[in-house]
This record gives sequence, structure tokens and C-alpha cells, in this order.
Amino acid sequence: MLWQPSADINTLRARADFNAYIRDFFRLRDVLEVETPLLSRAAVSDANLLPLAATCLSKACYLQTSPEYPMKRLLAAGSGDIYQICKVFRDEELGKRHNPEFSMLEYYRLHFDLQTLKDEVAQLVGDYLNIQRRLDLSYRQAFIKYARLDPFLATDDELQMRVQPFVGALQLNRDECLDLLISHVVEPNLPKDTLVFIGQYPASQAALAQTYENDSADMLAQRFELYVNGLELANGYQELTDVSEQKRRFAKEQAQCAQARCADEHFLQALAHGLPDCSGVALGLDRILMLKLQLKDISEVLSFDFARA
Repeated sequence: MLWQPSADINTLRARADFNAYIRDFFRLRDVLEVETPLLSRAAVSDANLLPLAATCLSKACYLQTSPEYPMKRLLAAGSGDIYQICKVFRDEELGKRHNPEFSMLEYYRLHFDLQTLKDEVAQLVGDYLNIQRRLDLSYRQAFIKYARLDPFLATDDELQMRVQPFVGALQLNRDECLDLLISHVVEPNLPKDTLVFIGQYPASQAALAQTYENDSADMLAQRFELYVNGLELANGYQELTDVSEQKRRFAKEQAQCAQARCADEHFLQALAHGLPDCSGVALGLDRILMLKLQLKDISEVLSFDFARA
């Protein structure tokens, strides 16, 4: 029976209504809808994201893990505020929360600081899910409250000991340990029916966000993640605009990849030309729809999940 859809017709109607809601939200705010290529000749540099490789015209290509690079090229070319609803692809685990192909909303707002972006994301998601309760925590506060651990003061040995029940004798680096504790300890204990924003991540987890030093001399990333009922829904940045710093991060990330990945030169050229001051966010639409419809498996909101693709 695998020829049949994994989602029922009412769910597909709900998805269409959700897309219409998003488009109405941004039309009222004069944010331009755009499309960018799904296929790129450069892979994402983040070693934590595994791109799907393809071949086109005898050249190695990759399906996008997010539309971030080409959307920032549009911003550098003068597009103004933009958003996109698209498919993205990641060669990651398959399970109740993950499918190799999924739907993403990504958008960028010029001259928005991170707090203004968080407020807008809270309105976009909160109104759709009918959730008005909100909790804002720093990364440190979230760890101390739900994991009884200070992520900035804990030693590498202490972190390795805390993740041992999940990974056994496998040795992980510091950020891998922290990521595991977020997903296995912090997320399950977050309050229900609440928009939980976690911000002020360690600078080592900045990705494409700006960094800064706080009063305690900790280097932090200007980014946030949004959780609802233990589900990570969104990842937002105060976007990095310094091309020299971006090249340095690319080089560091590529050194951590199991296979060589070439830097996206078109994206770097756009940064060199000048990316306007902006903040941006990516939201997982399938997970938000799961919450709206109170479904437990991502396959239930996809017309055809990976097993039926």
C-alpha cells in the first residue's frame, strides 16, 4: 500500500491553509516572496549538516540544506525584505521528527535586531498555534534550570561524563556533548504549550551569526532557537556581514568535514559586495503543522514520506 499518501486529505488541506497563512502574514508586512535554486555547485560548509550529492551536466552538485546562501545573495543585490517557502534536503536520521526532504520557511528582515525578529517569529508561530505564553531563556539559564549544569564552566571531562548514558564510551567534542544534552535533557523538560526562545549560544556554535563578548567575558553568538513542546521549530541569527570572518569560519568548518567541500564563492562574493544589516530565521514547517494538528510523526503531515517517495 506504499503507493498511497502518508498524510490524509484533511491534513493536506491544512498544509495548504498554513502556506496561505504565511503568505498573508508577509504580504501585510510587504515582504517579498522569492525562489532560489534547489541545486547548487557548492555544498554547505557546516560539518553538522550532511548535504545530498547529485550530478548535473557531468558536474558534482548538491541539493540545498537551506536557501540561506542564495537568499543572502539577493539581499546583497538589493532585494529588501524577503521570504521563501521551499523544500530542503539533509542526509540525516529518519524518524518521527526527521525526513530527508522537508519544508522550510526562511526569511530575512533588514535592520531588524534579534529581539525584534524574535517578537515577529513569536507572533507568526504563536498566532498560528494559538499559543500566547512565552519564555525567553539564555543558553546558560536553560542548562542550569533543566540540566543542572553550567555549559560555560563545565569541563570537557564533566560534559563527557554527562553524555555517557547516551553514547557509552564514544568520545565527543565539547559542542557535540552540549548538543546531545540539549536534545536529550533540556528539550524534554521545557514547559508545554509555551513559546520557548533560547538565546546567547556559545560563539563556537555561531554558524553564520554575529558574535559578541558579554560582561562575564564569555564569547556568545547572536542567535536563538524556538521550541514548542520539546520540538525545535526555528533558528534565528543576527546575520554575519564580515566576509573575512566568514572565510575564516568556512575554513574551520571545512576542516571538520569528513569529505572535502568547496566554499560557495558566489556567496562570498556577495558578502564582499556588501550584505545589508539584517536578521534572518529558518522555520521547520512540517513540525509546526504537526503541533497544530496534534500529530506525533512527521510522515503524517507529508504527502509522501521517504518510505513512499
